[in-house]
Amino acid sequence: MHPQKIEQLASRLLAGELSVEDFVDRINPPMTEDVGDAQVDLDRHRRCGFSEVVFSQGKTVAAMEKIFDSLLRHGAEVLATRMLPEQAAELLATFPAGRYNAVGRTFRIPSKNIHAGHEGDEEKSAGCVAIITAGTSDMPVAEEARETALWTGATVHLIQDVGVAGPHRLTANLPLLQDSDAIVVVAGMEGALPSVVGGYVDCPVIAVPTSVGYGASFGGVAALLGMLNSCASNVAVVNIDAGFKGGYMAGLIAKNAAKTKNTRHEQ
Repeated sequence: MHPQKIEQLASRLLAGELSVEDFVDRINPPMTEDVGDAQVDLDRHRRCGFSEVVFSQGKTVAAMEKIFDSLLRHGAEVLATRMLPEQAAELLATFPAGRYNAVGRTFRIPSKNIHAGHEGDEEKSAGCVAIITAGTSDMPVAEEARETALWTGATVHLIQDVGVAGPHRLTANLPLLQDSDAIVVVAGMEGALPSVVGGYVDCPVIAVPTSVGYGASFGGVAALLGMLNSCASNVAVVNIDAGFKGGYMAGLIAKNAAKTKNTRHEQ
């Protein structure tokens, strides 16, 4: 635990705002919690920078309710991915503060103890991430990436439909891209857009191939191979339709970049 956090807890203990038992529990938080259907990893934020994320596919609503409750009780903001509308409808009845993104199939519940991301508010965020889509058909994957990056605390800018068939649409947005700490490029078809973006910016570009395209795209394999063979040195690639992974990686990069900037500013 960060020394400043320990000092804050100690001050609350001395002021009578915390019992000795609460103080001890917060200084030595549990590593996991057995909720019956899952072993919730409560230590992941300390180890990895962000809390555990829930993959909704195949889980019952009852199981997710237990996991969400555990995460919220321990101060984590909930993020669940690949959630069906019918699952979300039931969960919203239990967690009315939740937000379901039907396009990205994500479900988020804010926590009072964790700062959520912003769209267009760099001063209060953990770095800046841009999400770019080649076409509107890539939006489900892009929305998953956007919601994930927001969950990490980053400021997020979404730029839609700027594929290589109309390159002037990309150059019009270059000032916004050049201020980003990381960029997620979501594209199907031949997957050329990340290489083009990588040639314009000095930050990591995370390429997310999508399964959008005609027969020879082989469900996103053509885009994946095109991105893996990018000649732009700052392009890295995640799995097909892996918007969550792209948003998570970008958020982690942005968080560490913001931390470095803040340290330099303090010095």
